[in-house]
Amino acid sequence: MAATPIAVITGASSGIGAATARTLAAAGFRVVLTARRKDRVEALAAEITEAGHQATAYPLDVTDRAAVDEFATAFRSLAVLVNNAGGALGADPVATGDPADWRQMYETNVIGTLNVTQALLPALTASGDGTIVILSSTAALSAYEGGGGYVAAKHGEHVLAETLRLEIVGTPVRVIEVAPGMVRTEEFATTRFRGDTEKAAKVYAGVDAPLTAEDVADTIGWAVTRPSHVNIDLLVVRPRAQASNTKVHRTV
Repeated sequence: MAATPIAVITGASSGIGAATARTLAAAGFRVVLTARRKDRVEALAAEITEAGHQATAYPLDVTDRAAVDEFATAFRSLAVLVNNAGGALGADPVATGDPADWRQMYETNVIGTLNVTQALLPALTASGDGTIVILSSTAALSAYEGGGGYVAAKHGEHVLAETLRLEIVGTPVRVIEVAPGMVRTEEFATTRFRGDTEKAAKVYAGVDAPLTAEDVADTIGWAVTRPSHVNIDLLVVRPRAQASNTKVHRTV
């Protein structure tokens, strides 16, 4: 009897990460949930287990390389890695943006993805059929005013995916990039605006049906479960109301 394939999801404590964990668990993967918030990932692992699936929680800060390397020792073989940990801070113009915010976004989105990918690549390769998913953003593909630091970090993540795909071609590991546009989750915009729920709400004001975390998770689940010879290099997913980062139809 074949072993249950394992999928590691970073940033699994909420939003897209949590939704992806539920989706992949339902698809038959044993999911390993990582995030800094121990209580959140443990609660989600319990929920998934109670639903009849397999899940394990592992508190982890992806920017802590020593901790990531220790985490990676648990895996001889790994089917899927979903690099979801990341996020945005602030919406200031380049002229006045806080370098500390830029540094934190780069550390989480780019260096965190690098840390986990490097540490787990041997196990992904050893599986004979590994998949790396890098969750970037439409900000990885085009700039917008007030998004300089986040755009820069996500461009870095996009190039990481693109370069890695070139470098490991011929190995049994796929590199998939999923780039969502406007997604309304419980924390993304609120975190970006440092808890200002009024500012966060304005991001989505008048937008008919922005994407949900479940929409993106469904997209990731589809990409990961394609036949082994099929690689979804880059998948951009937006709500119908959004034509670009700066063109959004609003009813008010």
